[in-house]
Amino acid sequence: MEFRPCIDIHNGKVKQIVGGSLRDQNDSAQENFVAGQDAAFYARLYRDAGIRGGHVILLNGADSSYYEATRQQAMQALQTYPGGLQIGGGITPDNAKQYLQAGASHVIVTSYVFREGKIHYERLKELVQAVGREHLVLDVSCRKVGDTYQVVTDRWQKLTEEQMDLSLLARLAEYCDEFLIHAVDVEGKAEGIERELVEVLGKWEGNPITYAGGVHSYEDIYAIKELGKNALNVTIGSALKLFGGKLAWEKVLEICESCYSCE
Repeated sequence: MEFRPCIDIHNGKVKQIVGGSLRDQNDSAQENFVAGQDAAFYARLYRDAGIRGGHVILLNGADSSYYEATRQQAMQALQTYPGGLQIGGGITPDNAKQYLQAGASHVIVTSYVFREGKIHYERLKELVQAVGREHLVLDVSCRKVGDTYQVVTDRWQKLTEEQMDLSLLARLAEYCDEFLIHAVDVEGKAEGIERELVEVLGKWEGNPITYAGGVHSYEDIYAIKELGKNALNVTIGSALKLFGGKLAWEKVLEICESCYSCE
């Protein structure tokens, strides 16, 4: 089990937001925390601690007046920790290579593939052709509907007919190196994880998966460790002391790296 930290950038600043509140109109979002330090500060922290696979996420669209400031922050983070960070937000076949050349280990893809309520496999193949499966992380976001988890697209506003289950992961696995799975209903709220979703993901035995959404206590991390059979990675944002929360990243790292059979 690995701890995958984050550097979310919105309007040129490192922030933690409630994920479902993000809107392109007026570049608005419900903020949990706005950092006084820049993205390079956090990249340096993760680098010096030897934590790999963290996510740098650009939260502004390419047509935003803030986009260039946000992109510059992201590039500074990649250059500070070459090979140690992944990057997502507006990734396309046209720009993916430049982020890899700037130091990203992987590009994280969401809207280019998951859009208009469906998965565009032809676009997914374009990305694989552009950067290689080994550099691609698929960000699959989902929301509970009745007894199932359904994939959502378009800034988490549009439900698809795709169900988040092991068969979906199996279909997508041949196109990517890793998965990043967001539990949309709890993302950014730090009020508890989606245990049922974690249990589903814990049954997967293929590509590495990082779970995101709702972690608010050390007990949540232990639960992910148990339900995910020590193979499910975790990313935490708003709950960390780094971003105004209560959890020390050092303790989070200790739990993730602890002996599973000794718990």
